Amino acid sequence: MTEKKNLHLRYGVITLMVLLAAFSRLLPHPPNFAPIGAMALFGAAYFSQRYLSFLIPIISMWLSDLVLNNVVYSQYFDHFVWFYQGCYWTYGAFIMIGLIGFVALKRIKIRNLILASLLASIIFFLLSNFGVWASTNMYPKSFSGLMTCYAAGLPFFKNTLLGDFVYIGVLFGAFEFAQSRMPVLRLESIKY
Repeated sequence: MTEKKNLHLRYGVITLMVLLAAFSRLLPHPPNFAPIGAMALFGAAYFSQRYLSFLIPIISMWLSDLVLNNVVYSQYFDHFVWFYQGCYWTYGAFIMIGLIGFVALKRIKIRNLILASLLASIIFFLLSNFGVWASTNMYPKSFSGLMTCYAAGLPFFKNTLLGDFVYIGVLFGAFEFAQSRMPVLRLESIKY
């Protein structure tokens, strides 16, 4: 029974950290300086049940999107927004980043975190900008239009990189610190 309680505690702490990261998007920040890649990688690294590593970060992201779109950016919409245009591209990038996390973060090492963070930023940049090109009329539906869309997104890429690196440092650092102070959070202390 204690092992099950410890597993619930571990999952509760991880879930809370992902939720806090998602809702940190409500704080003032530079464009694209967000926890998106870090949340996906963090979930992939620490949830031992794979479905939770996708489900918890995606639900957290969606909940923060609900608040952002219907409170913070409500003046841009004339109705309640459950899903914004292009969200499927963002969530698709989120899933791909999680899959990278499964491979790159089997061992939590600084080098692996840097590589995974860099890949997360690149995937998010490529997919989210492709989504803007594919799902809006902002750019012509041609190769030239797609390249123009990517070029327009380049100024935001630096903030995506910085956001992923900072949030990875905070999430992974805080959880590793918590595990060092509370051994019951360590997966190896929980027997199945």
